[in-house]
Amino acid sequence: MKKILFGLLGGLVFAGPVLAGGVDMREGLWEITTTTEMAGMPFQIPPMTFTQCITQQDLVPQEQKSDNECTMSHSQISGNQVSWTFVCKGEGGSSRGEGTITYHGDRFDGKSNIAMEGGMQMVNKMQGKHIGPCQ
Repeated sequence: MKKILFGLLGGLVFAGPVLAGGVDMREGLWEITTTTEMAGMPFQIPPMTFTQCITQQDLVPQEQKSDNECTMSHSQISGNQVSWTFVCKGEGGSSRGEGTITYHGDRFDGKSNIAMEGGMQMVNKMQGKHIGPCQ
């Protein structure tokens, strides 16, 4: 279960092309922390932190170590909020979900709701902060 869960976590926050229209977001290297909540889980999943270069052309964070194959099926920008829907397929089965992020210049807050095969539900809460130029 743990291997399946951690394999799936990598695909929950992923990148894809998003047509940008001037989101209030500072381009560069971001530190992103994701906290996962699952009803009925016997243990608390530790927060995961990673860094990513985020630009106006690629506004959705991505965990680079994913074993899942995820595709974005829809994305939209409204003001400083970016929303998307996705489908993932991987070793642990398939999942689908939706996410939103609201940028505030050099930080963002967001979450994604994920429905996994077998009826399990998961919520990922994300926080990001700009930490410097892309490397």
